[in-house]
Amino acid sequence: MTRIHVPNDTAARSVGADEVAAALARVPAVRDGHVTVSRNGSRGAYSMEPLLEIDTADGRIGFANVSAADVPSLFANGIPARSHEKCIGLVDKVPWLADQVRLTFARVGRIDPLSLDDYRAVGGLRGLERAVSMSPAAIVQEVSASGLRGRGGAAFPAGIKWETVRNANAAQKYVVCNADEGDSGTFADRLLLEADPFQLIEGMTIAGLAVGATQGYVYLRSEYPYAAKVFAEALLIARQAGVLGAAVGSGAHAFDIALRMGGGAYICGEETALLESLEGKRGVVRAKPPLPALQGLFGQPTVINNVLTFAAVTDVLAQGAQHYAAHGMDRSTGTMPFQLGGNIQRGGLVELPFGITLRELVERFGGGSYSGRPLRAIQVGGPLGAYLPASQWDTPLTYEHFASIGAMLGHGGIVAFDDTVDMAAQAEFAMAFCAHESCGKCTPCRVGSTRGVEVIQRLRRREKVREQWDLLEELCETMELGSLCALGGLTPMPVRSVMKHFTADLLAPAGAAPPASQVAS
Repeated sequence: MTRIHVPNDTAARSVGADEVAAALARVPAVRDGHVTVSRNGSRGAYSMEPLLEIDTADGRIGFANVSAADVPSLFANGIPARSHEKCIGLVDKVPWLADQVRLTFARVGRIDPLSLDDYRAVGGLRGLERAVSMSPAAIVQEVSASGLRGRGGAAFPAGIKWETVRNANAAQKYVVCNADEGDSGTFADRLLLEADPFQLIEGMTIAGLAVGATQGYVYLRSEYPYAAKVFAEALLIARQAGVLGAAVGSGAHAFDIALRMGGGAYICGEETALLESLEGKRGVVRAKPPLPALQGLFGQPTVINNVLTFAAVTDVLAQGAQHYAAHGMDRSTGTMPFQLGGNIQRGGLVELPFGITLRELVERFGGGSYSGRPLRAIQVGGPLGAYLPASQWDTPLTYEHFASIGAMLGHGGIVAFDDTVDMAAQAEFAMAFCAHESCGKCTPCRVGSTRGVEVIQRLRRREKVREQWDLLEELCETMELGSLCALGGLTPMPVRSVMKHFTADLLAPAGAAPPASQVAS
C-alpha cells in the first residue's frame, strides 16, 4: 500500500499542511483505502513546506510547496509522476538535506512522532538501554568524554554540571528541561518536540539515571500549544510502555516527567528565573551562589539543560562519546542545529558539525537574501547576539572563534538582514527589548536598558554626539559587569557591535543609505 506523508509541524501547518491533508482525504485512492496518509514531523526544510512525501521502492519522493489547490491535479492520474513540476526527486538526495550531518535531528520528518515503534526502528532508546546497564558515574563520564556543552546558550560542559548533581547529598533530586525557547530566529526546540518527542524523554531519563533524580520537569514556552499537545501525548505513551515510571526500562530506577507551561516571559529562559516560575512564583532571577546544581528546584540539587542538550545525550550514549566528539572543531564538539531565518532565501534547520563558516552556512544553505538584495548584517545567537558585518562572515562557527570576535553562538539562531536595514534602529531595539523583558531585580538591567534607549535616540538625533557616545560606552560596561544575569549582561553585545561595525548608522540621520563598504557584494 502506498503511503503519503504530510508534515504536522506548526510551521508547515501555518502554510497550509492541514488543508493539503484534508484535500488528500478526498482523493479517490485515499478514500477507497488504496493509499494512506500519514502525518509525520517536518524535516525543517521550511522553504519547501508543505513538503509532501510519497513512499516508493527507491525511497521517499518529495513534492515541495504543495497547496490544497494542487492536490486534484497532482493526483488526477493516480500517484504523481516524478516529472511533475513540484517534484524535487528523492528527498534524501536533495542537497539541502543530504549535505547536512544530522545526529540530533536524524529522525525528524521520517517518523510518526507519536509512534514508539517508529522511534525504536531508527535507533531510538538505544542510549537509554545502554545507560540502564551502566553505573551513574560511568554515564556521567561518557557525557564528559563527549565534550558536550549546553546548547541553550551558555555552553557550559554538561558533564561537569551532571557530576556536581550526582555528587550532591540529597534525598530528592530533579532534572529540569528548559524548553522556554524565546530567542528571535530560533525554533529547534519546538521542531524536536513536535517531530521527535521521545528523544527528549529518553535524554532526560538518562540524566535521571546519571544523577539519581526521580522526577523531571519540562518547562515549555507558552506560545507552543501544539508542541505541548504532542509532548503530553508522548509522555502518556512512554509511561504505558515502561520508558517512564517505577521501573525505567525494566530496571530498578524510577523516573517520571511532568510538563509545565511557561508564563510568557523571556526572562524565564534564564535558569534561576525558570526555577522560580516552576515553583509557582514570579519569574525573577536568583543570585548565585548557591548554584542550581546544589540548590535548585525546591532547594534541591537540579540538572537544568536545554532541549537540544538532552537530545544530544541520547546519541552520546547510543553511539559512544568518541563518535560524538569526532564531529566539530577543537573544544566545540559534536553538531549544532543552526536555525536560518530573517531575510533568507531558504530558511530552516541546518544541523552541521561546529566549524563551518557563517558565510558558507548563509550562502550555501540559506541561498542568500530572500529579497534578492545584498546582505549587510547577520545576527547570531538571538536578540542578545552581535550583529556581524560581511568582514566577519568567514569566522568558523565555534564557541571559541565567536568569543574571540565579541560574539556568541547562543541557541544557534541566525537572522539575516539585507542592505535596507537601519542598524541604529537595531541597536535601539536591543536596549528596548532588554527594558521590556527585564525582571526588574537589578538596577543595571532595569534602569540601564531604559537609559540606553534614550542615549541611542539622542545619538540618532545627533545631540552632543561625543558626550552621548562616551555615555553609551560607560552604560554598556555597567550593564555587562553589574547585571545579575545574562539578559542585562549580554544586551551590550549587539549594541557594541553596531557601534564598532556600523558606526555611520548611529551618527547618520534616520533612513540614510548605508556606506557601500558595509554591504556584501
